[in-house]
Amino acid sequence: MQPRIPRQSTRDQAAHRTDDHRGLDVEAAAALAAARRRAVRDGDRQIDTAHLLHSLLEHDPRVRSVFDGTPQSARLLGYLVQRSIGYGLRWQSAVEDSGALPVVTAVEGFSPLAAAALEDARARAGRRGRGPAGGTDLLAAIVADPEARAVEVLTHVGVDVYELRGRIEAAY
Repeated sequence: MQPRIPRQSTRDQAAHRTDDHRGLDVEAAAALAAARRRAVRDGDRQIDTAHLLHSLLEHDPRVRSVFDGTPQSARLLGYLVQRSIGYGLRWQSAVEDSGALPVVTAVEGFSPLAAAALEDARARAGRRGRGPAGGTDLLAAIVADPEARAVEVLTHVGVDVYELRGRIEAAY
């Protein structure tokens, strides 16, 4: 039986827009590149907010600092690793889109929520007026929609997402 949603090949992934990193700082751009590699490696159709969350935790020390001192930080990383080695299979046949965010122009290779989060992160940075969007801008954007897979992951490990949003705003 053929999968209902075709998977991305490495060649297809390379054809994606080259300006995805536009308006992102070095750490956020590295996290985006890692999320793309993770999605391709895992055979996922699109980069979703959980891919972004996982990669931000790996590549951005400011994002890690938001979770420092929380008892859930180790559980969060463990859960994300489990997802990347097979837990996420239940998500492979569905596109991440809650319908709660305004429609964003489709970006090939990204779930609608991940594409919206990238645009929101850039807009947050623009409103701040301090240069390109950083990982904390992207983190704030990916946890803004309660239906995002990243929010599902965070909730599963016991992170209070409302408190997390407050910590992000207070710190950055």
